Amino acid sequence: MATTLPSHDDAFLLAVASRAARAGGDVLRQHWGRLRDIRSKGRPGDLVTEADLAAEAAVLAVLRASTPEIGVLAEEGGRIGPADGSLQWCVDPLDGTTNYAHGYPLFSCSVGLLRDGLPVLGAIDAPALNDHYLGGPGLGVRCNDDDLQVSDCRSLADALLVTGFAYDRCERDDNNYAEFCHFTHRTRGVRRGGSAALDLAFVAAGRLDGYWERGLQPWDLAAGVALVLAAGGEVCAYDGGPLDLTDGRIVAVTPALRQPLLDGLAQCRPLPPATYLPVAP
Repeated sequence: MATTLPSHDDAFLLAVASRAARAGGDVLRQHWGRLRDIRSKGRPGDLVTEADLAAEAAVLAVLRASTPEIGVLAEEGGRIGPADGSLQWCVDPLDGTTNYAHGYPLFSCSVGLLRDGLPVLGAIDAPALNDHYLGGPGLGVRCNDDDLQVSDCRSLADALLVTGFAYDRCERDDNNYAEFCHFTHRTRGVRRGGSAALDLAFVAAGRLDGYWERGLQPWDLAAGVALVLAAGGEVCAYDGGPLDLTDGRIVAVTPALRQPLLDGLAQCRPLPPATYLPVAP
């Protein structure tokens, strides 16, 4: 699923994504530890704060000023701007709101670009970690000044994985608990970071060897998927087919672990592709 932008566009658009993610990250840094308004969106654990809204406004200001012709899909604002064209920005102004609200430092501002529905570049700013990731297929990927690539891990027994749990995990049998236990017993460990964008960035950086999760939205995934692909990783659906950002399920992994991870998911509880679909924005 790797794709590239025209050569005359890639550097400019990546720079826009980087500026936008940094603008959102700066807002998150300013609000860090100073929140006054934490509200639920209606589902347990699905929170929004004044920092989410302010960071999204900062990101959108950069995107509107630099690329007004490109529409945006943003977590808080929904679809904004032009609806036609092959390009679309995907914005998660605060990925890891629950972490952020509790003072836990794994959170990020994520800005990805889709071309014909496929991630082509992304920037992820992690203010509490002082990390800034950017890149995409054909562009390379780096964190701050360091070039990145996925790990060379070749065995599940040697792997450190990461996953997450959907907001409706207490209401559904399809809740990822069985999968978590399965891989915890067969790897060096499974982490739950709480920010899908950072989970993907850590796979791209080789800090983690693989990631799977369900119940996600396009803005959770767009930037991070581009980074994993640029770093030499593989991204697919639970059945091994092409990733569909609207399906809500993802596997992102170093190449040698792709089939073992897919086999493990299938062993836990095979499910038809449309069993779980995220709520439409």
